[in-house]
Amino acid sequence: MANQGRVTSALKRTIAWVSSNATGCRYCQAHAIRAAERYGAEQEQLDNIWEYKTHPAFSDAERAALDFSLAASMVPNMVDENIKEGLYKYWDEGEIVEMLGVISLFGYLNRWNDSMGTSIEEGAVESGEQYLGKHGWTQGKHI
Repeated sequence: MANQGRVTSALKRTIAWVSSNATGCRYCQAHAIRAAERYGAEQEQLDNIWEYKTHPAFSDAERAALDFSLAASMVPNMVDENIKEGLYKYWDEGEIVEMLGVISLFGYLNRWNDSMGTSIEEGAVESGEQYLGKHGWTQGKHI
């Protein structure tokens, strides 16, 4: 999750949020959006994360990364030639592997925390309510 190049720490946490949103883990959704905030995501992106596909706060390169996160997090996996083409337009293979590492890590964390019903800590609840609540986010079973 460290920032070693163009895939910034903030983008990695946004990728984690998209992955967590796709799998439905409210615990990881809250923690990922809080971490995105802490690691420098732009306020306009945080406020409009649900509209990343169309909102001008997101670049085409970020959209390609987030589309990849969504497709790779679905079961069955939905990464297709269009997703790959979009990725390679903006990112090199090492950066794509770095993104997939985040997606894979959150695949594990989403399964673990959602299966265990892990309680969400107070700070993450605040971030979840602030950025995700307007679209129906609640703690669910993670109380």
